[in-house]
Amino acid sequence: MPKATWNGAVLAEGDDVVLVEGNCYFSRDHIRWDHFKPASNTTFCGWKGTASYYDIDVDGQVNRGAAWYYSDPMPAAESVRDRIAFWKGVKVEGAATARPGPEPPARDACER
Repeated sequence: MPKATWNGAVLAEGDDVVLVEGNCYFSRDHIRWDHFKPASNTTFCGWKGTASYYDIDVDGQVNRGAAWYYSDPMPAAESVRDRIAFWKGVKVEGAATARPGPEPPARDACER
């Protein structure tokens, strides 16, 4: 079962996970919300749309913008709607059990 951890805390764990571009997108139902604070930054992906971010707080240590989600994705990326993915040192284990999601058109790969 996929699990996301940072600084010894479990941030997400569950079996409803979609794998897109090497990132595990966890269902909101499997997020441990006590570690998440909304961030003000956004980025744009040419095939998924606008990503919004969360800061992760574990015992007073903050990992800014370490989680992101798409609240209104483009049609090709509908399977990641409101799912949470991680980067910036968040360790995700068990990706091999995630279900494959859509692949981007080659020219539209996302950058953060």
